[in-house]
Amino acid sequence: MKKAALALIALSLAVVAWFLLKPAPELEPTPIKPQPLTIRQIESGEVIGFVADGARTWLGVPYAQAPVGKLRWQPPRPAVPWSGLRETIAAGSRCPQKPSALAPVEGEAPAVIGDEDCLYLNIYAPANASRLPVMFWIHGGGNTIGSGAEYVGANLATRHNLVVVTINYRLGPFGWFAHPALASGDPANDSGNFGTLDIIRALEWTRDNIAAFGGDPANVTVFGESAGAFNTLAMMVSPLARGLFHRAISQSGGLEPTDMSSASNYAASGGHPYSAREIVNQLMIADGSARDIADATARQNRMSAAELRGYLYSKTSEDLFALWSGGGFGMINVPDNLGDGHVLPNRSAAESFADPDNYANVPVILGTNRDEPALFMAQDPQHVTRFLGFLPRLRDEESYLRTVRYGALAWKARGVDELAEALTRSGNKAVYAYRFDFDELPSRGGYDLSKAIGAGHFLEVPFVFGDFVNFPLANLFGDDNPEQQVLSEQMMSYWAEFAYAGAPGTGRDAELPTWLRWGENAQRTMVLDTTAGGGLRMIDNLVTRDAIVAELATDPAVPSQAERCAIYRSSFRWGSQFDANEYANLGTEGCDAASGEPGGS
Repeated sequence: MKKAALALIALSLAVVAWFLLKPAPELEPTPIKPQPLTIRQIESGEVIGFVADGARTWLGVPYAQAPVGKLRWQPPRPAVPWSGLRETIAAGSRCPQKPSALAPVEGEAPAVIGDEDCLYLNIYAPANASRLPVMFWIHGGGNTIGSGAEYVGANLATRHNLVVVTINYRLGPFGWFAHPALASGDPANDSGNFGTLDIIRALEWTRDNIAAFGGDPANVTVFGESAGAFNTLAMMVSPLARGLFHRAISQSGGLEPTDMSSASNYAASGGHPYSAREIVNQLMIADGSARDIADATARQNRMSAAELRGYLYSKTSEDLFALWSGGGFGMINVPDNLGDGHVLPNRSAAESFADPDNYANVPVILGTNRDEPALFMAQDPQHVTRFLGFLPRLRDEESYLRTVRYGALAWKARGVDELAEALTRSGNKAVYAYRFDFDELPSRGGYDLSKAIGAGHFLEVPFVFGDFVNFPLANLFGDDNPEQQVLSEQMMSYWAEFAYAGAPGTGRDAELPTWLRWGENAQRTMVLDTTAGGGLRMIDNLVTRDAIVAELATDPAVPSQAERCAIYRSSFRWGSQFDANEYANLGTEGCDAASGEPGGS
């Protein structure tokens, strides 16, 4: 699952890099000065922030001790108190990660950017905030890139009287790492889920300190996109997060925790290619202490736990991240969200949601974008050719759109409909679903983005934050579409009302179409689109995996069995979604499970 997901997301980041052909407007930086009206007292000491875009803003507030030295690969601990007034006017360092289009560097790219001292959060609040709902954002990026500072919460906070919190959490091999030599007998430490525990610690900090910034600790909405949505669902199923939040929004998410054996064991014993043991093997080969995998495995097996701990702690973040090329876009292949049985259960979200005792029974919004895979596919040579050797063009538009459609349906089934059905059956009476359909994108270099990307992955995020300036993909959007801003206002209004009331209703301004609960009046999903695309509206269709496979098997629009098999592979490559027997018997000819080509039934 992880390898396929990262391959897809890496392609999406290639799109980010290419489409920045249209230069962003150069903005004169405004000097930031701390302002006394933002002085706040929290548990660790006094902080002072600044005011920007009407929002009281605090950046780089530590919520935990720096996880450095002996605290690397340890659960986060409360921040160390300070004396005096601490300026919080600049974001804290991002957590170690490969450079990417979201965090470019000049010159030759280093193996790693960021710092292990990275457990900081950012707060945005309107003037005179008091006991306001809190929206707690978990950034995406495959759990291997990104930072909370990339998402500016000023517009969302001031438009609807909310306190917005964005956080950093440990990523990649620092966030999820379960080597047996690091085991101490403490279940949190031995879980390997350090990034997950960071998010829980940030929620604890929010509970204990957010009132000082005008937030209500008894009304916290956790929301996130992509990996951030996976982590949002992880909060719902983690017993350690119970009671720390009161609503949840999963934007393009899903959750299927990695089995601990996969995260820990050698690849030859069924482990992940970058399990903790395999990372040690690669480190030994890289530093010359082993000739090859066989030699590294033998050496590792001879080392005591103390020797292995010393070896791992001697390695720098540069040593670790040098093991991955990152494909030039930062994403790396590591197991995450580990099903350890203490921090996270070893079962899928759908399985957890089937039993009300196994999850936080809070109001929840689940959603996907209509064309989720398109952002991943829009630079894939399988689907795209290069005009003049540079400008992308779709090879076969009809085939491309078919593949996008089936992939998006599969994502909706696993990330929305299956979860909504399980939650509703288990007694959750506040389940809401959406599909984001906005596709009014311009052409770039003759490449029609409305078809190539459409309502692709990640594109709903600037609508939710009401921010098309700071958003990493801002240049994908046109400059002259007033309905874009209208839809953004509508979505912010729904999200804010959900934070206030636990139901999106008719929006915070009470002027929008009623967003019904899942299954209410035989309706299920709110479509989010401009009037040109049909506007805001409820639809009743239920998307299931079985129905998608049945349609694909007999779809007369699919011209060949080769394409049928390719669509299956791309749509169901995630986790346990792929069924080898089903694949081998797809349609009338079947598909060759060994070669990935049709005709093997």
